[in-house]
Amino acid sequence: MSGGDAQVQPRRSGLTRRQKRTLSRGAQYVLFVAAVIALAVTADWGRLKNQFAQWDLVRQMFPDVITLALKNTVLYTMSGFVVGLVLGMVIALMRLSPVGPYRWVAGIYIEIFRGLPALLIFVFVGVAVPLAFPGTEIPGGTYGKVALALGLVSAAYMAETIRAGIQAVPKGQMEAARSLGFSHARAMVSIIIPQAFRIVIPPLTNELVLLFKDSSLVLFLGVTLEERELTKFGRDLASQTANSTPILVAGLCYLLVTIPLGFVVRRLEAKAGEATK
Repeated sequence: MSGGDAQVQPRRSGLTRRQKRTLSRGAQYVLFVAAVIALAVTADWGRLKNQFAQWDLVRQMFPDVITLALKNTVLYTMSGFVVGLVLGMVIALMRLSPVGPYRWVAGIYIEIFRGLPALLIFVFVGVAVPLAFPGTEIPGGTYGKVALALGLVSAAYMAETIRAGIQAVPKGQMEAARSLGFSHARAMVSIIIPQAFRIVIPPLTNELVLLFKDSSLVLFLGVTLEERELTKFGRDLASQTANSTPILVAGLCYLLVTIPLGFVVRRLEAKAGEATK
């Protein structure tokens, strides 16, 4: 053939990239459905029902599971969150202080309480504090002990979150406030910290969800029947009845709170993302 003749291009074979992605996605759906069917077929639903779905036990739990156990869980969580927020704010400001010893103390606190399991903090509050300070009582009884334990656990995380929020506020805000005659402390309280809290609301709300679950550790402090939270309430009834239905109901009560809170966290994160665009 002459040079002017068009060259015959080889025909491309195989699937396009889009077809490969569609085929891969379809295969994943098939595997997922197959796994669900396999679990449904092999599970012993009769034994699961006998152990986790005894409706007469469910009826026995109401209304105490809501009016007592869930109420105490919410009270423990909110009191611990307030203590942790206040303590976390103080530690965050110490972390940002130009005074060296303040920064060192705050850093040591954060490293220790972020590294220790929450269970050990509860044991420390319930056992070590009374031994170290004989004759002293933590105000509020069990509620005060739980608030202190949860507050110590959460303060380390909140401190770092608040510190990051303060540092995320543009430095020009402080400079503008000082040029208007504000003192450093007044500028922090009136201008910087409010802006920082708008930034850190989503992670602080997420910390509230974690505290709600950590409140189950109150059982290690020893509580009365009227001070039981969801986990203790469910475990006691499960032991009495030799059935796990109460534990399942307690778990569902946790979800009644954590799922809406998780939705709130996602909405706040989405709004924060839109505000930064």
